[in-house]
Amino acid sequence: MPEQLTYVLITHRALYKARTGNILSRLLSLSGLDLIGARMFSPSTKLCAALADNFSSQELTSTFLRGSLSQEGNQMLCLLLRGEGAVTIVSNIVGDDERMDGRGETLRDTYGEHVLLHEEEGEEPGMYYFEPAVIAPNSKQGASQGLAILAEFSESDGGILDISTQFPAEAKIEKTLVLIKPDNFDFPNRRPGAVIDLLAHTGLALVGVKIQQMSVAQAKDFYGPVLEVLEAKLPDGRIHWESIIAFMSGARPSELSEKAQALPGNQRCAALIYQGEDAISKIRNVLGPTDPSKAPHGTIRKEFGKDIMMNGAHASDSTESFLRETAIININENNFKSIILSHR
Repeated sequence: MPEQLTYVLITHRALYKARTGNILSRLLSLSGLDLIGARMFSPSTKLCAALADNFSSQELTSTFLRGSLSQEGNQMLCLLLRGEGAVTIVSNIVGDDERMDGRGETLRDTYGEHVLLHEEEGEEPGMYYFEPAVIAPNSKQGASQGLAILAEFSESDGGILDISTQFPAEAKIEKTLVLIKPDNFDFPNRRPGAVIDLLAHTGLALVGVKIQQMSVAQAKDFYGPVLEVLEAKLPDGRIHWESIIAFMSGARPSELSEKAQALPGNQRCAALIYQGEDAISKIRNVLGPTDPSKAPHGTIRKEFGKDIMMNGAHASDSTESFLRETAIININENNFKSIILSHR
C-alpha cells in the first residue's frame, strides 16, 4: 500500500483546554504514522468556508467549521501525518459525526462534545452544543482537497500567532521556544504529546508549531555557545560537542562538507512557541535542570530525560536566546506548505 498524507485539525476549544498533548499522544501511538508537519492557524472565514465545503457529507462538522471555528480570535492547529493507509487509520482514530456516542473509542468520544438540549433546559427542541475537538477527513479525495486548501491559506492564515492583546496592558508577555528533541521521535509514540501535556501545566498558550529537521550547520550555530564551555571543562570537549550536533541533526560536522552541512538533517524534532506572562521562566521550571538525575518529579527532564544530552527538550533561557534560536531554525519558514506540495 502506498504512503498517504493526511491532516488533523485540533480546534480552538481543545487548544484552550490543553487537550493537544493527549490528542497527539493517541494519534501517534495508535496510528504508527509519522508526524512530518504542523502549523498554527488563525482561520479566516474564507478558509473555514472552504474547509466546510470539503466536509459537506458531515453536516455537524461543516456547520461548526463555517460557524464556531470561523469566529475572530480563534486558533487551530493542523498536523500532517504520513504513512501507509494514513487517511483511513487517522479517520478511525479521530471519528466523525456518526461516531461520537461511544465511551472513548475515538478522539471525538473522549474530547469532543455533542449535547442535545431539551425543552426543560430552556432551549428549543433540536438545539444542540457541538464541539468536535478533532477533525480529520475520511476519504482520500477529502484529504487531498483539504490539504490543498490548507496549503493555499497557510501563508495568509497560518504561522506564529500573537495573542498579546488578550492580556492586560501591564502584563509581562513573552514568547519562548521549546524543542522536543529527536529521541522522542525515534518511532511513533506518546512521548511528544506527553511533553506537550506537561508544558500545558504552565497555563501558557501554544502559538506556533514547526516540525524541524535541523541541518548540521543550524545545529552548529544553535549549540555554538556550548562548545567553549565543553572545551574549557573537558579535554575531549569538541568530541562531546560534535556528539550533540549529531544527536540533533544526524551527522558530525567533521564528517561532512560545508555544502552537505547546509542540507536538512535526518533527525526530526518539534519546535513549539509558547506565549504568556513570564513564559520563559514558567517553561524553564517545568522543564527542569539540564541533568535529569537532578530534576524534580513532575518535570519533563525527570520524566523523559536519560542524560545531559538526551534530556527530553530544550527551552530558551532568555529573550535574547529566544530571538537567536528562532532565527537559526528559521521559525517563520513555511515548510508546512512545501511538505504538502511535495506529496501531490
